[in-house]
Amino acid sequence: MPEGDSLARAVRRLQVLVGERVEVETPHPRAAVKRLVERLDGRVLVGVEAVGKNLLLHFEDGVVLRSHLRMSGRWQVRARGSRLFGRPWLILRGAEREAVLWNGPALELDDRVVRRLGPDILDQPPDLDAIVANLRRDPRGAVGDALLDQRLVAGIGNVWKAEALWEARVSPWRAVAEVSDEELRDVLWAAHELMTAAVETGRERRVVYNRAGRGCRRCGTPIEARGQGDDNRTAYWCPACQAFPSAAGSGSINRV
Repeated sequence: MPEGDSLARAVRRLQVLVGERVEVETPHPRAAVKRLVERLDGRVLVGVEAVGKNLLLHFEDGVVLRSHLRMSGRWQVRARGSRLFGRPWLILRGAEREAVLWNGPALELDDRVVRRLGPDILDQPPDLDAIVANLRRDPRGAVGDALLDQRLVAGIGNVWKAEALWEARVSPWRAVAEVSDEELRDVLWAAHELMTAAVETGRERRVVYNRAGRGCRRCGTPIEARGQGDDNRTAYWCPACQAFPSAAGSGSINRV
């Protein structure tokens, strides 16, 4: 699933259409029934922003389109009139460029969903105190589950959950109550730094995610993987250096 950094990169690509009066097309029949053409065609796109895993397109007169990419959606920006292969959900055409949304079924002219989200991990700087307080709402829950709850902290998905917990040497299976505030801040700061780097470079560093059975790059112990939470999303962790309690103790990550 595209995570907060993917949406931030999409926002950067879509900036080329900001300020333009766009033509709107919905080739996919499931998008056509949403009647987006009637509401959006011919309007000026005045801004684009990422909020967690959501992308908000702001049009003139206060009209907002929310896009969530779910598991496999993606935004592509290309030259206007480029040949299409398949049926995208949405096309926004400017004078010279066009934005194309593929496999993105969550489209709605409503931004109420994002008002229920926690602080964005990609904020500069992120509100670590507020996020830690949010994570404490369910002290008996596993910290790995809590990091994926967008109502507590927006933008972190399964990849960055695994990478940030590994960086801070915290097991995804520890109850939130057993993780100190300093350790939670270490995990959150690691997520912020890793995701910010991915936005800037376009490259995602992966040292633990999807590496089950391979040696930990810190201690050599084979990485373990198991489904976690109600959605049974796979957690990846090193059983040695992310042991109970965390081997590193608190204050292991430098923050500014």
